[in-house]
Amino acid sequence: MNTTKDQPAPVQLARLTVERLLGNLPLPENGYEAADSPLWKENKSCFVSIKKKNGDLRGCIGTLRPLYPSLDREIIANAVSASTRDPRFPPMSSDELDDSVFSVDILSEPEAVSGIDMLDPKKFGVIVSKGYRRGVLLPDLEGVDTAERQVEIAAMKAGLYDLDGINLERFTVERYREIQ
Repeated sequence: MNTTKDQPAPVQLARLTVERLLGNLPLPENGYEAADSPLWKENKSCFVSIKKKNGDLRGCIGTLRPLYPSLDREIIANAVSASTRDPRFPPMSSDELDDSVFSVDILSEPEAVSGIDMLDPKKFGVIVSKGYRRGVLLPDLEGVDTAERQVEIAAMKAGLYDLDGINLERFTVERYREIQ
């Protein structure tokens, strides 16, 4: 695997954060510890995903609207959550790091759409909501080839089984993946 310094800045920061967290070391103060990047000044939301090298998901947590004043702080918070607070998995242990691949998706501002015909699962992520329930699916995921399937999966994640009256939003992502 390439060294951490050879990786895109967002995944450098996500990995550094989890390595420090699992090693009981202080978390990064900001993104400059990973790499100097103009991205850090931006106020954007993101998702941090951790997969095993075999492709199995290990953790994925993100925000749809920024919760922190800068992207580097957003990545740090979501890396901590993806590695320790994803309710689908137990917290990561340090012995899992060598078998892990990190990715960071930086989201555009979501925009409301009037129908499923305005979605493209390769280009747009989707937010499906109704009342207080909300489900999200990132774009360009393996096995999600139609907008109908994308909405169906996001709705199931929200616990929505009746699609009448749902609200749809779409967003794009800048995807950064660790290079193996």
